[in-house]
Amino acid sequence: MTDVQITGVSKSYGPDAPVLRGLDLTVPAGTLAALLGPSGCGKTTLLRIVAGFLRADAGTVTVGGRTLSGPGVHLPPERRRIGIVPQEGALFPHLSVARNVAFGLTGHDRAARRGRTEEMLELVGLGGHGDRMPHELSGGQQQRIALARALAPEPALVLLDEPFNALDSALRAGVRADVRAALRATGATALLVTHDQQEALSTADLVAVVREGRVAQCDTPQEVYRRPADPWVARFVGDAVLIPGTTDHGTATTVLGRLPLASPPAGRSEGTVLLRPEQLQLTGTATAAQGTVTDVTFYGHDAMVTISVDGLESPVDIRVAGPVAVRPGQRTGILVKGEATLHP
Repeated sequence: MTDVQITGVSKSYGPDAPVLRGLDLTVPAGTLAALLGPSGCGKTTLLRIVAGFLRADAGTVTVGGRTLSGPGVHLPPERRRIGIVPQEGALFPHLSVARNVAFGLTGHDRAARRGRTEEMLELVGLGGHGDRMPHELSGGQQQRIALARALAPEPALVLLDEPFNALDSALRAGVRADVRAALRATGATALLVTHDQQEALSTADLVAVVREGRVAQCDTPQEVYRRPADPWVARFVGDAVLIPGTTDHGTATTVLGRLPLASPPAGRSEGTVLLRPEQLQLTGTATAAQGTVTDVTFYGHDAMVTISVDGLESPVDIRVAGPVAVRPGQRTGILVKGEATLHP
């Protein structure tokens, strides 16, 4: 089994252009970890350092106890046993599907190459497609072939560089599920670079939120969403309702009422209280918290209702399932369910 240890990795593209600032990350063996962050935060730079395409200015990268990059050490990419799935598959257009998958199987005889290739094609759900050419495949099929090619040599680590970006939304969810199933079937350790919050939360076992060259939080998708490290992470990973509050005896006093806290601090303190939009419910106006509907955005499976809350400067968003019974300009009450999180 292969774990990944990234310790104190720094990289700058000039004296005034630091990208990675002593980044630390641990990925347990057999885990699919997502590097999630906005453009320019250092995700792709880190991936290129792990792959061996870039040299880090400082820090170490260890995979399965083997140092790939560190003081006085920089293994070339071809010696790292790392498979890479690029953004648009990047299949060799002049090679058949089978020859693309078998490309990295240099130490195998012909029968072993053929057997491994067929095994990988079956794994990604494209058995029988070996004689086709890349241009005869759909975008989703090409991405699955790129994954089969990366997995065929049994790499120590698989890197996926925003591999679903070129796919339309109807294909994306299905291909993501196929890729995740294939990785789990082989027990591969993988790093997925993405700026898509939904993709990270629905696909990965572990989500590392990267901000300005450091990991701001690394945890399971559920914990990152439910208990973000700070308000910035809360806003970046999904929609967030952030309101001021004062805490005392395990609850927070806010304009939305007294809310129980998931991890209440000792004593009395002030801070920002975090709720998710699905924790808020519209109700009749005979409640403590009231406001005026300012906008309704319909998404099909649900809708987002924006409310200007009495006593609060910024409006809040409420996610409503099913038919929406309110319209802009209408008064409504607001109830909160579940626990809130406080950020002092």
